[in-house]
Amino acid sequence: MLTPNAAAPARRRALADFRADRRLLLLGAMAIVVGLAGTGAAWCLLALIALVTNLVWFGRIDIAATSLAQATPSLWMVCVPIVGGLVIGLMARFGSEKIRGHGIPEAIEAILIGGSRMSPKVAVLKPISSAVSIGTGGPFGAEGPIIMTGGAIGSLFAQFFHLSAAERKTLLVAGAAAGMTAIFGTPIAAVLLAVELLLFEWRPRSFIPVTVAAITATMLRPALFGDGPLFPFAADPVLPWWGLAACAGVGVVAGLLSGLLTTLLYAIEDAFERLPIHWMWWPALGGLAVGLGGLVEPRALGVGYDIIADLLGGHMVAKAVLLILVVKAAIWLVALSSGTSGGVLAPLLILGGALGWLLGSVLPGEPGFWALLGMAAMLGGTMRAPLTGALFAVELTGDVRALPALLAASVAAYAVTVLLLKRSILTEKIARRGQHVTREYGIDPHEFTRVSEVMVTAVDTLTADLSVPDAVAALGAGRHHAYPVLDAAGRPVGLVTRGDALLWRTEGGHGDETLGERISDAGLAVLHPDDVTSHAVDVMLATGQGRLPVTDPRTGALVGLVTRKDLLQVRAAVNRSEGDRRAYFARNRPAKAPAA
Repeated sequence: MLTPNAAAPARRRALADFRADRRLLLLGAMAIVVGLAGTGAAWCLLALIALVTNLVWFGRIDIAATSLAQATPSLWMVCVPIVGGLVIGLMARFGSEKIRGHGIPEAIEAILIGGSRMSPKVAVLKPISSAVSIGTGGPFGAEGPIIMTGGAIGSLFAQFFHLSAAERKTLLVAGAAAGMTAIFGTPIAAVLLAVELLLFEWRPRSFIPVTVAAITATMLRPALFGDGPLFPFAADPVLPWWGLAACAGVGVVAGLLSGLLTTLLYAIEDAFERLPIHWMWWPALGGLAVGLGGLVEPRALGVGYDIIADLLGGHMVAKAVLLILVVKAAIWLVALSSGTSGGVLAPLLILGGALGWLLGSVLPGEPGFWALLGMAAMLGGTMRAPLTGALFAVELTGDVRALPALLAASVAAYAVTVLLLKRSILTEKIARRGQHVTREYGIDPHEFTRVSEVMVTAVDTLTADLSVPDAVAALGAGRHHAYPVLDAAGRPVGLVTRGDALLWRTEGGHGDETLGERISDAGLAVLHPDDVTSHAVDVMLATGQGRLPVTDPRTGALVGLVTRKDLLQVRAAVNRSEGDRRAYFARNRPAKAPAA
Protein backbone atom coordinates (compact mmCIF):
# COMPACT_ATOMS: atom_id res chain seq x y z
CA MET A 1 0.00 0.00 0.00
CA LEU A 2 1.10 3.55 -0.63
CA THR A 3 2.36 5.10 2.58
CA PRO A 4 4.50 8.17 3.14
CA ASN A 5 8.27 7.89 3.44
CA ALA A 6 9.92 7.77 6.82
CA ALA A 7 10.84 11.43 6.38
CA ALA A 8 8.46 13.76 8.15
CA PRO A 9 6.28 15.98 5.99
CA ALA A 10 7.74 19.41 5.35
CA ARG A 11 6.74 21.82 8.10
CA ARG A 12 4.35 24.45 6.88
CA ARG A 13 6.16 27.78 6.58
CA ALA A 14 4.47 30.92 7.83
CA LEU A 15 3.85 33.11 4.80
CA ALA A 16 5.78 36.39 4.79
CA ASP A 17 7.46 38.81 2.41
CA PHE A 18 10.94 37.51 3.24
CA ARG A 19 12.57 34.45 4.75
CA ALA A 20 14.80 35.53 7.60
CA ASP A 21 15.69 34.10 10.99
CA ARG A 22 18.19 34.63 13.78
CA ARG A 23 21.01 33.13 11.72
CA LEU A 24 20.99 36.40 9.81
CA LEU A 25 22.57 38.03 12.87
CA LEU A 26 25.26 35.34 12.98
CA LEU A 27 26.05 35.83 9.29
CA GLY A 28 26.19 39.59 9.82
CA ALA A 29 28.75 39.19 12.61
CA MET A 30 30.80 36.83 10.45
CA ALA A 31 30.61 39.33 7.58
CA ILE A 32 32.39 41.92 9.73
CA VAL A 33 35.34 39.55 10.14
CA VAL A 34 35.32 38.71 6.44
CA GLY A 35 35.12 42.42 5.55
CA LEU A 36 38.18 43.17 7.67
CA ALA A 37 40.12 40.31 6.09
CA GLY A 38 39.02 41.25 2.56
CA THR A 39 40.15 44.84 3.07
CA GLY A 40 43.51 43.68 4.35
CA ALA A 41 43.88 41.36 1.37
CA ALA A 42 43.13 44.26 -1.00
CA TRP A 43 45.87 46.37 0.58
CA CYS A 44 48.33 43.48 0.32
CA LEU A 45 47.44 42.91 -3.33
CA LEU A 46 47.95 46.55 -4.33
CA ALA A 47 51.17 46.73 -2.35
CA LEU A 48 52.42 43.55 -4.02
CA ILE A 49 51.52 44.87 -7.50
CA ALA A 50 53.39 48.12 -6.79
CA LEU A 51 56.38 46.21 -5.39
CA VAL A 52 56.69 44.02 -8.49
CA THR A 53 56.20 47.03 -10.78
CA ASN A 54 58.88 49.12 -9.07
CA LEU A 55 61.32 46.24 -8.77
CA VAL A 56 61.03 44.96 -12.33
CA TRP A 57 60.79 48.24 -14.22
CA PHE A 58 62.68 50.72 -12.08
CA GLY A 59 64.99 48.57 -9.96
CA ARG A 60 63.78 49.85 -6.60
CA ILE A 61 61.99 48.32 -3.64
CA ASP A 62 58.90 50.43 -3.10
CA ILE A 63 55.17 49.81 -2.59
CA ALA A 64 54.06 53.21 -3.91
CA ALA A 65 51.87 53.00 -7.01
CA THR A 66 53.80 53.86 -10.18
CA SER A 67 52.69 54.50 -13.76
CA LEU A 68 54.45 52.63 -16.53
CA ALA A 69 54.27 55.80 -18.62
CA GLN A 70 57.74 56.46 -17.17
CA ALA A 71 59.13 53.20 -18.58
CA THR A 72 61.49 53.54 -21.53
CA PRO A 73 60.64 51.48 -24.64
CA SER A 74 63.40 48.92 -25.15
CA LEU A 75 64.06 45.22 -25.55
CA TRP A 76 63.57 44.90 -21.79
CA MET A 77 59.97 46.08 -22.26
CA VAL A 78 59.35 43.06 -24.49
CA CYS A 79 61.16 40.57 -22.28
CA VAL A 80 59.58 41.47 -18.93
CA PRO A 81 55.96 40.51 -19.82
CA ILE A 82 57.22 37.25 -21.35
CA VAL A 83 59.03 36.34 -18.14
CA GLY A 84 55.95 37.28 -16.14
CA GLY A 85 53.85 35.01 -18.36
CA LEU A 86 56.27 32.12 -17.84
CA VAL A 87 56.06 32.53 -14.07
CA ILE A 88 52.25 32.56 -14.16
CA GLY A 89 52.14 29.52 -16.43
CA LEU A 90 54.34 27.58 -14.02
CA MET A 91 52.26 28.67 -11.03
CA ALA A 92 49.07 27.54 -12.76
CA ARG A 93 50.58 24.25 -13.96
CA PHE A 94 52.13 23.18 -10.67
CA GLY A 95 50.10 25.24 -8.21
CA SER A 96 46.44 25.62 -9.15
CA GLU A 97 44.83 25.99 -12.56
CA LYS A 98 42.09 28.08 -10.95
CA ILE A 99 44.37 31.14 -10.86
CA ARG A 100 44.04 31.46 -14.64
CA GLY A 101 41.62 34.08 -15.90
CA HIS A 102 40.22 37.25 -14.42
CA GLY A 103 38.58 35.85 -11.29
CA ILE A 104 34.86 36.62 -11.58
CA PRO A 105 33.91 33.55 -13.70
CA GLU A 106 35.88 31.39 -11.31
CA ALA A 107 33.99 32.87 -8.35
CA ILE A 108 30.66 32.26 -10.14
CA GLU A 109 31.68 28.68 -10.88
CA ALA A 110 32.60 28.05 -7.25
CA ILE A 111 29.18 29.34 -6.21
CA LEU A 112 27.18 27.38 -8.77
CA ILE A 113 28.90 23.99 -8.79
CA GLY A 114 31.49 24.03 -6.04
CA GLY A 115 29.25 24.45 -3.03
CA SER A 116 30.91 27.87 -2.48
CA ARG A 117 34.11 26.14 -1.40
CA MET A 118 37.51 27.54 -2.36
CA SER A 119 40.90 26.18 -1.44
CA PRO A 120 43.62 27.92 0.61
CA LYS A 121 45.95 27.45 -2.35
CA VAL A 122 43.78 29.75 -4.49
CA ALA A 123 43.64 32.38 -1.73
CA VAL A 124 47.44 32.53 -1.73
CA LEU A 125 48.34 31.98 -5.38
CA LYS A 126 45.70 34.23 -6.98
CA PRO A 127 47.00 37.54 -5.57
CA ILE A 128 50.62 36.54 -6.15
CA SER A 129 50.00 35.54 -9.77
CA SER A 130 47.97 38.71 -10.38
CA ALA A 131 50.72 40.87 -8.88
CA VAL A 132 53.26 39.20 -11.16
CA SER A 133 50.99 39.59 -14.19
CA ILE A 134 50.09 43.25 -13.63
CA GLY A 135 53.47 44.20 -12.23
CA THR A 136 55.27 42.89 -15.33
CA GLY A 137 53.07 44.98 -17.59
CA GLY A 138 49.85 42.98 -17.93
CA PRO A 139 47.04 45.38 -19.01
CA PHE A 140 44.70 44.30 -16.24
CA GLY A 141 43.02 45.63 -13.13
CA ALA A 142 43.23 44.40 -9.57
CA GLU A 143 39.49 44.06 -9.02
CA GLY A 144 39.00 40.58 -10.55
CA PRO A 145 41.84 39.07 -8.51
CA ILE A 146 40.64 40.71 -5.31
CA ILE A 147 37.10 39.44 -5.95
CA MET A 148 38.56 35.96 -6.27
CA THR A 149 40.89 36.42 -3.29
CA GLY A 150 38.28 38.06 -1.05
CA GLY A 151 35.82 35.35 -2.04
CA ALA A 152 38.34 32.67 -1.14
CA ILE A 153 38.89 34.28 2.26
CA GLY A 154 35.14 34.37 2.92
CA SER A 155 34.76 30.78 1.78
CA LEU A 156 37.64 29.52 3.91
CA PHE A 157 36.32 31.34 6.97
CA ALA A 158 32.88 29.84 6.41
CA GLN A 159 34.31 26.34 6.13
CA PHE A 160 35.46 26.49 9.75
CA PHE A 161 31.82 26.52 10.84
CA HIS A 162 28.75 24.37 10.28
CA LEU A 163 27.18 26.46 7.54
CA SER A 164 25.00 25.52 4.61
CA ALA A 165 26.16 26.00 1.02
CA ALA A 166 23.89 29.06 0.75
CA GLU A 167 25.46 30.59 3.87
CA ARG A 168 28.96 29.85 2.58
CA LYS A 169 27.99 31.61 -0.64
CA THR A 170 26.95 34.67 1.35
CA LEU A 171 30.33 34.93 3.08
CA LEU A 172 32.20 34.20 -0.15
CA VAL A 173 30.43 37.10 -1.86
CA ALA A 174 30.85 39.27 1.25
CA GLY A 175 34.62 38.84 0.97
CA ALA A 176 34.50 39.71 -2.73
CA ALA A 177 32.42 42.85 -2.10
CA ALA A 178 34.74 43.96 0.71
CA GLY A 179 37.79 43.60 -1.51
CA MET A 180 36.22 45.58 -4.35
CA THR A 181 35.06 48.28 -1.94
CA ALA A 182 38.54 48.58 -0.47
CA ILE A 183 40.22 49.06 -3.85
CA PHE A 184 37.73 51.42 -5.47
CA GLY A 185 35.83 52.94 -2.54
CA THR A 186 32.51 51.95 -4.09
CA PRO A 187 30.40 50.09 -1.49
CA ILE A 188 27.06 50.56 -3.28
CA ALA A 189 28.46 49.38 -6.62
CA ALA A 190 30.16 46.46 -4.90
CA VAL A 191 26.87 45.32 -3.38
CA LEU A 192 25.07 45.77 -6.70
CA LEU A 193 27.81 43.80 -8.45
CA ALA A 194 27.27 41.04 -5.91
CA VAL A 195 23.54 41.02 -6.64
CA GLU A 196 23.85 41.27 -10.43
CA LEU A 197 26.74 38.83 -10.88
CA LEU A 198 27.44 36.60 -7.90
CA LEU A 199 24.53 35.99 -5.52
CA PHE A 200 21.89 34.84 -8.03
CA GLU A 201 19.29 36.01 -5.51
CA TRP A 202 18.16 39.03 -3.56
CA ARG A 203 17.32 37.86 -0.05
CA PRO A 204 17.97 39.39 3.39
CA ARG A 205 20.07 36.32 4.22
CA SER A 206 22.64 37.31 1.59
CA PHE A 207 22.04 40.99 0.90
CA ILE A 208 22.46 42.20 4.49
CA PRO A 209 25.75 40.37 5.32
CA VAL A 210 27.27 41.41 1.96
CA THR A 211 26.35 45.02 2.72
CA VAL A 212 27.82 44.69 6.21
CA ALA A 213 31.12 43.50 4.71
CA ALA A 214 31.16 46.39 2.19
CA ILE A 215 30.43 48.95 4.93
CA THR A 216 33.18 47.42 7.07
CA ALA A 217 35.63 47.88 4.20
CA THR A 218 34.42 51.47 3.75
CA MET A 219 35.14 52.24 7.40
CA LEU A 220 38.63 50.75 7.24
CA ARG A 221 39.56 52.11 3.79
CA PRO A 222 40.62 55.67 4.79
CA ALA A 223 43.32 54.31 7.08
CA LEU A 224 44.80 52.12 4.34
CA PHE A 225 44.02 53.82 1.03
CA GLY A 226 43.00 57.39 1.80
CA ASP A 227 39.62 59.08 1.76
CA GLY A 228 37.45 60.45 -1.01
CA PRO A 229 36.65 59.21 -4.53
CA LEU A 230 39.37 57.40 -6.44
CA PHE A 231 39.00 59.74 -9.44
CA PRO A 232 37.55 63.07 -8.21
CA PHE A 233 35.62 64.61 -11.07
CA ALA A 234 32.68 66.95 -11.43
CA ALA A 235 31.12 67.83 -14.76
CA ASP A 236 27.99 69.90 -15.12
CA PRO A 237 27.47 70.08 -18.87
CA VAL A 238 24.67 72.18 -20.23
CA LEU A 239 23.12 69.58 -22.49
CA PRO A 240 20.53 70.47 -25.11
CA TRP A 241 17.05 68.96 -24.97
CA TRP A 242 18.32 65.93 -26.87
CA GLY A 243 21.27 65.48 -24.51
CA LEU A 244 20.03 62.30 -22.81
CA ALA A 245 19.34 60.79 -26.24
CA ALA A 246 22.98 61.52 -27.08
CA CYS A 247 24.01 59.80 -23.83
CA ALA A 248 22.01 56.75 -24.87
CA GLY A 249 23.69 56.94 -28.27
CA VAL A 250 27.10 56.76 -26.61
CA GLY A 251 25.79 53.71 -24.77
CA VAL A 252 24.73 52.08 -28.03
CA VAL A 253 28.20 52.59 -29.55
CA ALA A 254 29.81 51.29 -26.35
CA GLY A 255 27.52 48.25 -26.50
CA LEU A 256 28.62 47.53 -30.07
CA LEU A 257 32.28 47.80 -29.07
CA SER A 258 31.58 45.58 -26.06
CA GLY A 259 30.05 42.91 -28.28
CA LEU A 260 33.01 43.12 -30.65
CA LEU A 261 35.53 42.78 -27.81
CA THR A 262 33.68 39.79 -26.32
CA THR A 263 33.54 38.05 -29.70
CA LEU A 264 37.22 38.71 -30.40
CA LEU A 265 38.25 37.56 -26.93
CA TYR A 266 36.80 34.09 -27.36
CA ALA A 267 37.91 33.86 -30.98
CA ILE A 268 41.49 34.46 -29.83
CA GLU A 269 40.99 32.01 -26.97
CA ASP A 270 39.89 29.40 -29.52
CA ALA A 271 43.06 30.11 -31.48
CA PHE A 272 45.15 29.45 -28.36
CA GLU A 273 43.28 26.16 -27.87
CA ARG A 274 44.45 25.03 -31.30
CA LEU A 275 48.12 25.62 -30.54
CA PRO A 276 50.22 22.41 -30.42
CA ILE A 277 51.79 23.38 -27.06
CA HIS A 278 50.71 22.99 -23.44
CA TRP A 279 48.57 25.80 -22.00
CA MET A 280 51.33 26.47 -19.48
CA TRP A 281 53.23 28.33 -22.23
CA TRP A 282 50.31 30.44 -23.43
CA PRO A 283 50.74 33.30 -20.91
CA ALA A 284 54.29 33.78 -22.21
CA LEU A 285 52.92 34.22 -25.73
CA GLY A 286 50.39 36.67 -24.34
CA GLY A 287 53.30 38.45 -22.64
CA LEU A 288 55.04 38.78 -26.00
CA ALA A 289 51.99 40.61 -27.37
CA VAL A 290 51.93 42.83 -24.28
CA GLY A 291 55.59 43.73 -24.68
CA LEU A 292 55.22 44.58 -28.36
CA GLY A 293 52.22 46.74 -27.55
CA GLY A 294 54.26 48.49 -24.88
CA LEU A 295 56.82 49.51 -27.50
CA VAL A 296 54.02 51.30 -29.35
CA GLU A 297 52.35 52.86 -26.29
CA PRO A 298 53.94 52.25 -22.85
CA ARG A 299 50.94 53.76 -21.05
CA ALA A 300 48.82 50.82 -22.24
CA LEU A 301 50.76 48.54 -19.88
CA GLY A 302 49.71 47.91 -16.30
CA VAL A 303 46.53 48.95 -14.52
CA GLY A 304 46.36 52.40 -16.11
CA TYR A 305 44.60 54.37 -13.36
CA ASP A 306 46.54 57.44 -14.52
CA ILE A 307 44.92 57.11 -17.96
CA ILE A 308 41.45 57.07 -16.39
CA ALA A 309 42.27 60.26 -14.48
CA ASP A 310 43.59 61.96 -17.63
CA LEU A 311 40.55 60.92 -19.68
CA LEU A 312 38.22 62.40 -17.09
CA GLY A 313 40.30 65.52 -16.73
CA GLY A 314 40.52 66.08 -20.48
CA HIS A 315 44.32 66.21 -20.38
CA MET A 316 44.77 64.26 -23.60
CA VAL A 317 44.70 64.73 -27.36
CA ALA A 318 42.65 62.71 -29.82
CA LYS A 319 45.64 60.93 -31.36
CA ALA A 320 46.87 59.70 -27.98
CA VAL A 321 43.40 58.57 -26.93
CA LEU A 322 42.90 56.63 -30.17
CA LEU A 323 46.33 54.99 -29.81
CA ILE A 324 45.58 53.92 -26.24
CA LEU A 325 42.19 52.56 -27.27
CA VAL A 326 43.64 50.40 -30.06
CA VAL A 327 46.78 49.20 -28.26
CA LYS A 328 45.08 48.57 -24.90
CA ALA A 329 42.28 46.60 -26.56
CA ALA A 330 44.72 44.49 -28.60
CA ILE A 331 47.11 43.53 -25.81
CA TRP A 332 44.26 43.03 -23.30
CA LEU A 333 42.43 40.64 -25.62
CA VAL A 334 45.51 38.57 -26.40
CA ALA A 335 46.82 38.50 -22.82
CA LEU A 336 43.45 37.60 -21.29
CA SER A 337 42.85 34.90 -23.91
CA SER A 338 46.20 33.33 -23.06
CA GLY A 339 44.94 32.40 -19.60
CA THR A 340 47.06 34.74 -17.53
CA SER A 341 45.82 36.29 -14.28
CA GLY A 342 44.20 39.72 -14.09
CA GLY A 343 40.95 41.65 -13.85
CA VAL A 344 38.69 43.22 -16.46
CA LEU A 345 37.12 46.24 -14.73
CA ALA A 346 40.03 48.68 -15.11
CA PRO A 347 40.63 47.77 -18.81
CA LEU A 348 36.92 48.16 -19.52
CA LEU A 349 36.94 51.58 -17.85
CA ILE A 350 39.89 52.67 -19.99
CA LEU A 351 38.45 51.33 -23.24
CA GLY A 352 35.01 52.78 -22.55
CA GLY A 353 36.51 56.06 -21.39
CA ALA A 354 38.64 56.37 -24.53
CA LEU A 355 35.64 55.65 -26.73
CA GLY A 356 33.48 58.15 -24.85
CA TRP A 357 36.24 60.77 -25.02
CA LEU A 358 36.52 60.40 -28.80
CA LEU A 359 32.75 60.63 -29.25
CA GLY A 360 32.63 63.57 -26.86
CA SER A 361 35.03 65.54 -29.01
CA VAL A 362 32.13 66.12 -31.42
CA LEU A 363 29.36 66.38 -28.80
CA PRO A 364 28.47 69.33 -26.56
CA GLY A 365 30.28 69.61 -23.27
CA GLU A 366 33.70 68.50 -22.10
CA PRO A 367 35.17 65.22 -23.44
CA GLY A 368 35.75 64.12 -19.86
CA PHE A 369 32.01 63.97 -19.23
CA TRP A 370 31.49 61.72 -22.24
CA ALA A 371 34.49 59.64 -21.19
CA LEU A 372 32.72 59.00 -17.88
CA LEU A 373 29.59 57.90 -19.76
CA GLY A 374 31.67 55.58 -21.93
CA MET A 375 33.18 53.96 -18.84
CA ALA A 376 29.80 53.26 -17.27
CA ALA A 377 28.34 52.04 -20.57
CA MET A 378 31.25 49.70 -21.30
CA LEU A 379 31.08 48.24 -17.82
CA GLY A 380 27.31 47.87 -17.83
CA GLY A 381 27.17 46.35 -21.31
CA THR A 382 30.14 44.00 -21.13
CA MET A 383 29.38 42.62 -17.68
CA ARG A 384 25.59 42.83 -18.16
CA ALA A 385 25.35 44.88 -14.96
CA PRO A 386 23.83 48.27 -15.89
CA LEU A 387 23.02 49.41 -12.36
CA THR A 388 26.52 48.53 -11.22
CA GLY A 389 27.98 50.44 -14.17
CA ALA A 390 26.05 53.62 -13.42
CA LEU A 391 26.58 53.62 -9.64
CA PHE A 392 30.21 52.54 -10.00
CA ALA A 393 30.96 55.65 -12.10
CA VAL A 394 29.19 57.88 -9.58
CA GLU A 395 31.12 56.50 -6.61
CA LEU A 396 34.44 56.54 -8.47
CA THR A 397 34.10 60.24 -9.22
CA GLY A 398 31.69 61.60 -6.63
CA ASP A 399 29.65 63.20 -9.41
CA VAL A 400 26.04 62.41 -8.45
CA ARG A 401 24.59 64.94 -10.92
CA ALA A 402 25.68 62.77 -13.84
CA LEU A 403 23.57 59.80 -12.65
CA PRO A 404 20.67 60.19 -15.15
CA ALA A 405 23.09 60.42 -18.07
CA LEU A 406 25.10 57.48 -16.74
CA LEU A 407 21.97 55.38 -16.37
CA ALA A 408 20.86 56.19 -19.93
CA ALA A 409 24.25 55.22 -21.37
CA SER A 410 24.67 52.09 -19.25
CA VAL A 411 21.20 50.70 -19.94
CA ALA A 412 21.52 51.45 -23.66
CA ALA A 413 24.77 49.46 -23.81
CA TYR A 414 23.16 46.68 -21.81
CA ALA A 415 20.22 46.56 -24.24
CA VAL A 416 22.60 46.23 -27.20
CA THR A 417 24.67 43.42 -25.71
CA VAL A 418 21.74 41.32 -24.49
CA LEU A 419 20.21 41.53 -27.96
CA LEU A 420 23.44 40.76 -29.82
CA LEU A 421 25.07 38.13 -27.60
CA LYS A 422 23.58 35.16 -25.76
CA ARG A 423 26.21 35.33 -23.03
CA SER A 424 28.47 37.91 -21.46
CA ILE A 425 32.24 38.00 -21.27
CA LEU A 426 31.90 36.38 -17.83
CA THR A 427 29.35 33.64 -18.44
CA GLU A 428 30.69 32.53 -21.83
CA LYS A 429 33.75 31.06 -20.10
CA ILE A 430 31.52 29.12 -17.70
CA ALA A 431 29.29 27.91 -20.54
CA ARG A 432 32.34 26.57 -22.35
CA ARG A 433 32.99 24.41 -19.31
CA GLY A 434 29.54 22.86 -19.63
CA GLN A 435 27.63 24.99 -17.11
CA HIS A 436 24.58 27.05 -17.97
CA VAL A 437 24.04 30.34 -16.13
CA THR A 438 20.82 32.30 -16.29
CA ARG A 439 20.99 35.94 -15.28
CA GLU A 440 17.27 36.68 -15.25
CA TYR A 441 15.82 37.00 -11.77
CA GLY A 442 12.14 36.55 -11.01
CA ILE A 443 9.85 35.49 -8.20
CA ASP A 444 9.14 31.76 -8.13
CA PRO A 445 5.48 31.46 -9.26
CA HIS A 446 5.02 28.66 -6.71
CA GLU A 447 5.62 31.22 -3.96
CA PHE A 448 2.42 33.14 -4.72
CA THR A 449 0.15 30.52 -6.30
CA ARG A 450 -2.36 28.96 -3.90
CA VAL A 451 -3.17 25.27 -3.83
CA SER A 452 -6.83 26.16 -4.37
CA GLU A 453 -5.90 27.57 -7.80
CA VAL A 454 -4.45 24.31 -9.15
CA MET A 455 -6.16 21.50 -7.24
CA VAL A 456 -8.71 19.13 -8.74
CA THR A 457 -12.03 19.44 -6.93
CA ALA A 458 -13.90 16.52 -8.56
CA VAL A 459 -11.94 13.74 -6.85
CA ASP A 460 -12.64 10.03 -7.31
CA THR A 461 -12.42 8.37 -3.89
CA LEU A 462 -12.90 5.08 -2.08
CA THR A 463 -14.57 4.65 1.31
CA ALA A 464 -12.87 3.16 4.32
CA ASP A 465 -15.70 0.63 4.87
CA LEU A 466 -15.21 -0.89 1.39
CA SER A 467 -14.06 -4.52 1.47
CA VAL A 468 -10.59 -5.29 0.20
CA PRO A 469 -11.84 -7.48 -2.70
CA ASP A 470 -14.20 -4.71 -3.81
CA ALA A 471 -11.39 -2.21 -3.50
CA VAL A 472 -9.13 -4.43 -5.65
CA ALA A 473 -11.85 -4.62 -8.27
CA ALA A 474 -12.42 -0.85 -8.19
CA LEU A 475 -8.72 -0.16 -8.57
CA GLY A 476 -8.46 -2.54 -11.49
CA ALA A 477 -11.40 -0.95 -13.29
CA GLY A 478 -10.60 2.64 -12.38
CA ARG A 479 -8.83 5.21 -14.53
CA HIS A 480 -6.47 6.55 -11.89
CA HIS A 481 -3.26 5.15 -10.42
CA ALA A 482 -4.20 6.07 -6.83
CA TYR A 483 -7.29 7.01 -4.84
CA PRO A 484 -7.80 8.77 -1.52
CA VAL A 485 -9.63 6.69 1.09
CA LEU A 486 -12.22 8.59 3.14
CA ASP A 487 -13.79 7.83 6.50
CA ALA A 488 -17.47 8.32 7.28
CA ALA A 489 -16.93 12.07 7.84
CA GLY A 490 -15.27 12.53 4.46
CA ARG A 491 -11.79 12.87 5.94
CA PRO A 492 -8.88 11.22 4.09
CA VAL A 493 -7.21 8.42 6.04
CA GLY A 494 -4.81 7.20 3.37
CA LEU A 495 -4.10 6.55 -0.29
CA VAL A 496 -4.28 3.23 -2.13
CA THR A 497 -2.70 2.43 -5.49
CA ARG A 498 -2.90 -0.24 -8.13
CA GLY A 499 0.33 -1.59 -6.69
CA ASP A 500 -1.48 -2.16 -3.40
CA ALA A 501 -4.27 -4.00 -5.26
CA LEU A 502 -1.77 -6.26 -7.01
CA LEU A 503 -0.09 -7.07 -3.68
CA TRP A 504 -3.40 -7.90 -1.96
CA ARG A 505 -4.53 -10.07 -4.87
CA THR A 506 -1.23 -11.97 -4.75
CA GLU A 507 -1.31 -12.41 -0.97
CA GLY A 508 -4.98 -13.42 -0.79
CA GLY A 509 -6.81 -13.90 2.48
CA HIS A 510 -8.11 -10.35 2.84
CA GLY A 511 -11.75 -11.11 2.10
CA ASP A 512 -12.97 -10.27 5.61
CA GLU A 513 -11.05 -6.99 5.88
CA THR A 514 -12.17 -3.50 4.98
CA LEU A 515 -10.04 -0.92 3.32
CA GLY A 516 -9.98 1.16 6.49
CA GLU A 517 -8.55 -1.79 8.46
CA ARG A 518 -5.73 -2.20 5.98
CA ILE A 519 -4.62 1.45 6.04
CA SER A 520 -5.80 2.71 9.41
CA ASP A 521 -2.23 2.91 10.71
CA ALA A 522 -0.83 4.79 7.72
CA GLY A 523 0.23 8.42 8.14
CA LEU A 524 -0.83 10.81 5.43
CA ALA A 525 0.45 14.25 4.49
CA VAL A 526 -2.24 16.69 3.45
CA LEU A 527 -2.50 20.26 2.19
CA HIS A 528 -4.93 23.10 2.79
CA PRO A 529 -6.46 25.27 0.06
CA ASP A 530 -4.67 28.42 1.24
CA ASP A 531 -1.21 26.81 1.16
CA VAL A 532 1.14 28.07 -1.54
CA THR A 533 2.18 25.49 -4.10
CA SER A 534 5.83 25.78 -3.06
CA HIS A 535 4.77 24.10 0.20
CA ALA A 536 3.12 21.35 -1.86
CA VAL A 537 6.41 20.79 -3.68
CA ASP A 538 8.26 20.60 -0.35
CA VAL A 539 5.77 18.06 1.01
CA MET A 540 6.05 15.89 -2.09
CA LEU A 541 9.84 15.91 -1.81
CA ALA A 542 9.76 15.12 1.92
CA THR A 543 7.20 12.30 1.77
CA GLY A 544 7.48 10.85 -1.71
CA GLN A 545 3.73 11.26 -2.24
CA GLY A 546 2.93 12.14 -5.82
CA ARG A 547 -0.71 12.93 -4.92
CA LEU A 548 -1.61 15.13 -1.97
CA PRO A 549 -5.16 15.34 -0.56
CA VAL A 550 -6.36 18.88 0.13
CA THR A 551 -8.55 19.20 3.22
CA ASP A 552 -10.66 21.85 4.88
CA PRO A 553 -8.51 23.15 7.78
CA ARG A 554 -11.56 23.31 10.10
CA THR A 555 -13.28 19.97 9.44
CA GLY A 556 -10.52 17.93 7.84
CA ALA A 557 -12.87 16.92 5.03
CA LEU A 558 -11.44 16.33 1.57
CA VAL A 559 -11.99 19.28 -0.79
CA GLY A 560 -9.49 18.51 -3.55
CA LEU A 561 -6.38 16.73 -4.76
CA VAL A 562 -3.03 18.02 -6.07
CA THR A 563 -0.75 15.97 -8.32
CA ARG A 564 2.66 16.62 -9.89
CA LYS A 565 0.91 17.42 -13.15
CA ASP A 566 -1.16 20.10 -11.40
CA LEU A 567 2.00 21.73 -10.05
CA LEU A 568 3.53 21.78 -13.54
CA GLN A 569 0.54 23.82 -14.68
CA VAL A 570 1.92 26.72 -12.61
CA ARG A 571 4.94 26.86 -14.91
CA ALA A 572 2.68 26.46 -17.94
CA ALA A 573 0.64 29.47 -16.82
CA VAL A 574 3.82 31.58 -16.57
CA ASN A 575 4.86 30.52 -20.07
CA ARG A 576 1.44 31.45 -21.40
CA SER A 577 1.59 34.87 -19.77
CA GLU A 578 5.01 35.46 -21.38
CA GLY A 579 3.83 34.51 -24.84
CA ASP A 580 0.27 35.88 -24.94
CA ARG A 581 0.59 39.14 -26.88
CA ARG A 582 -3.06 39.78 -27.69
CA ALA A 583 -4.32 43.18 -26.64
CA TYR A 584 -6.32 43.21 -23.43
CA PHE A 585 -9.47 44.55 -25.08
CA ALA A 586 -9.13 41.99 -27.88
CA ARG A 587 -9.18 39.25 -25.25
CA ASN A 588 -12.11 40.67 -23.34
CA ARG A 589 -14.28 41.99 -26.19
CA PRO A 590 -17.84 40.62 -25.94
CA ALA A 591 -18.79 38.14 -28.60
CA LYS A 592 -20.92 39.48 -31.42
CA ALA A 593 -24.57 38.56 -31.37
CA PRO A 594 -25.54 36.20 -34.20
CA ALA A 595 -27.12 37.86 -37.20
CA ALA A 596 -30.90 37.68 -37.33
